[in-house]
Amino acid sequence: MRTSPWLVFTYTVIILLGILIALPNVLPQSVLQRVPAWLPHEQVSLGLDLRGGSHLVLEVDEADLTKERLQSLLQDARRVLREKGIQPKAVVRSQNQIVVTLADATQSDAAVTELKTLANPISTGLSAGQADLDVTANGATITVGFSRAGISANVDNAVQQSLEVIRQRVDQVGVSEPTIQRIGANRVLVQLPGAQDPTRLRQLLGSTAKMSFHMVAPNNQPGPGITMMQDEEGRSYAVLDRVEISGDRLSDARVSFDPNTHEPVVSFRFDSAGATRFADITRQNVGNPFAIVLDDKVLSAPNIREPITGGSGQISGNFSADSATTLAAMLRAGALPAKLTVIEERTVGADLGADAIKMGIYSGIVGFALVALFIFVLYGTWGVLANIALLIHTILTFSALTLVGATLTLPGIAGVVLGIGLAVDANVLINERIREETRKGKGAFAAIDTGFNRAYSTIIDGNMTALIAAAILFFFGSGPVRGFAVTMALGLIISMFTSVAFVRVAMIEITRRRKFKVLNIRPLIPFSPYDKHIEFMKARFFGLTVSALLSIASVVLFIHPGLNYGVDFRGGIQMSVKTQGAADLAKFREGLDSLGLGEITLQSFGDNSSILVRAQRQEGGEEAQTAAVTKLKAEVTKIDPTATVEGTDVIGPKVSGELAWAGILSVVIASLAMLIYIWVRFEWPFAVGAIVTLVLDVTKAIGFFAITGLDFNLTAIAAILTLVGYSVNDKVVVYDRMRENMRLYKSMPLREIIDKSINETLARSLYTNATAFLALVPMAIWGGSAVSSFAIPMVFGILVAGASSIFIAAPILLFLGDWRRRHAKAAPATDGAVDIIPPEQGRPRKSAS
Repeated sequence: MRTSPWLVFTYTVIILLGILIALPNVLPQSVLQRVPAWLPHEQVSLGLDLRGGSHLVLEVDEADLTKERLQSLLQDARRVLREKGIQPKAVVRSQNQIVVTLADATQSDAAVTELKTLANPISTGLSAGQADLDVTANGATITVGFSRAGISANVDNAVQQSLEVIRQRVDQVGVSEPTIQRIGANRVLVQLPGAQDPTRLRQLLGSTAKMSFHMVAPNNQPGPGITMMQDEEGRSYAVLDRVEISGDRLSDARVSFDPNTHEPVVSFRFDSAGATRFADITRQNVGNPFAIVLDDKVLSAPNIREPITGGSGQISGNFSADSATTLAAMLRAGALPAKLTVIEERTVGADLGADAIKMGIYSGIVGFALVALFIFVLYGTWGVLANIALLIHTILTFSALTLVGATLTLPGIAGVVLGIGLAVDANVLINERIREETRKGKGAFAAIDTGFNRAYSTIIDGNMTALIAAAILFFFGSGPVRGFAVTMALGLIISMFTSVAFVRVAMIEITRRRKFKVLNIRPLIPFSPYDKHIEFMKARFFGLTVSALLSIASVVLFIHPGLNYGVDFRGGIQMSVKTQGAADLAKFREGLDSLGLGEITLQSFGDNSSILVRAQRQEGGEEAQTAAVTKLKAEVTKIDPTATVEGTDVIGPKVSGELAWAGILSVVIASLAMLIYIWVRFEWPFAVGAIVTLVLDVTKAIGFFAITGLDFNLTAIAAILTLVGYSVNDKVVVYDRMRENMRLYKSMPLREIIDKSINETLARSLYTNATAFLALVPMAIWGGSAVSSFAIPMVFGILVAGASSIFIAAPILLFLGDWRRRHAKAAPATDGAVDIIPPEQGRPRKSAS
């Protein structure tokens, strides 16, 4: 058996390129700058949870946008009717439409025709070409309103305009490497690395910044056409609704300092048309107060002492240097087309990010070392080849992350670590198959060829189930969870090259050069789970009973005391606090409860110097959440001056509800997808057995969350979905051997086939569960709170999945086989499927696979 030199050359080039692409990730910047320009310099981008920064999701306020557009539509409707000599009794806004009442009903058709001219054609989407207005007449009454498609088009346009305005605002304050992108139909994601003040960010990004200049009513008295507004200090002003000049006419805005008071002020300048209009207004209203209004709040209302003909002025108030800079930046960037609401906010301190990187690297290295040592003990010198493949797998994973421009997050590091454990699975399958063929008396090359061929379909089936989980996790997940899905999926795909293609070529070359006649893969420590004849099916009722009782107990624990839902799912405020010594929880609880922010819960972790502070969502808008975060920070520092706030999360009820629904839906869809896959690849009893077992495994994982009190958050959903893929992967290996034995031993009773298959795959099950366990244990111990909701349940789930493959999935398959034999005739085997009910007569025959 010879390997093509071109194949060896291709594999060598792939590995060398992978090393070159991944190398910049381990080089310090000082060294990387001296690397020649023609070599790769790109590094994997780090997520905010690793480098620190702020993450905000803003949503266009559809109701506010529609209100603004209707106000403009109201003025336009009056104008077109007046121009055509149509006299209405009234043109008013009623809820989400304009109602026109005509004095003469005979003018209805003419009025409808003119009002329809206000409509604009929709330019994008399925409704392209349709008008954005609905105009209907009923006698002398005409209603004008935006159609559903029109509202969607307005929101779409507002999001597109908001992206540009936000980008300009961020650029104005000098934030480097921002991420500003659209997500969904009406949302904008903003990620700003580095230390950021969340209060300032909310003001910078959430404020519409619509500035206008109005006259104040005589004697400051309310009346028709007058709106009462307040300034920051609560003073009220009767502001005339008529806009004398809008902020669109501003050409510049800068921060300066009052020469008398030395306080920050914002100096502004109008364009030529605005300067002319400003001069006329100030000339005509000398001695009268003039209100400068921003987003329905009065910034200042100075008296006009003399005409201002230079086209410039200044806004004074209780500004700090930062708030004045923010206001100037917003005015220069222009107004947002609609109000944006901050529905999700996450802030991570730089120190917490650095700690996360350190813990992630340490736990990853320790996990890799444990797995490599275990493989070396299992397979001796051949284990060295498997470990080389494992090292290449890790390098190629980072090179792939670099090439696709993926962002590495802390859950992403967990995905890389888990990928190491899953990549070993293929090596174990191949080595165990080769051992098996060697025990049958086959020579070295025949054992390699048969071992790889028979392991290949099992590896494909196992990886496909895990890829299904990763794909669904990516589709329904967000932020760091998506990063985990990407790294796990890349790891699974790359393992097909390193664990199958590379190892096969390497084994053939080593065998050929060393002229091995027989391939003996010996462990360093004698241990032989082979040729066992354990009758597992004798314990099937015991296994099913224990599993059912544990699942019932888990359901009870889910109901009471229930899960410790994180801020992702229940909304509210979550704050990570770090103290220099052990935190006094009683003192913190007493101080924080006195703030009047509703229910506040505290949870310590690690060495009791880290606390999670959770507060319920506050009544009111974004200002209320910002005020609550400020109060919490101040009180934390007051209670313990050594305490630092390392991160804050503020999640709105809408987002938390969406995340909860997406989590449930993703688990259900993943289970159904795997059911279909196994049904197609095997047969329906296999699929039913796997899914029933999966439900039992998942309920136990839920019970584990309930009994341990771990945070049930987005990372927990990632753990559940990964466990779903891993559990089905484990079942597939046993099922694949059962299918092979059913084809081989036609006359053997199903119960004996199942026992035989479990015994033959027992070594693989023990070894792969052990490697996945060893890979994740360091992450569970040292990974920190950010991944504890993933790593700890996964360690538990690996043990449960290994046991359920033998004591749950197999007995269910036996039960379904016996039931079908009693109720139906056996169907002939077809390609890709096999009848699980072997006939009573026949002789053993060799497998065709």
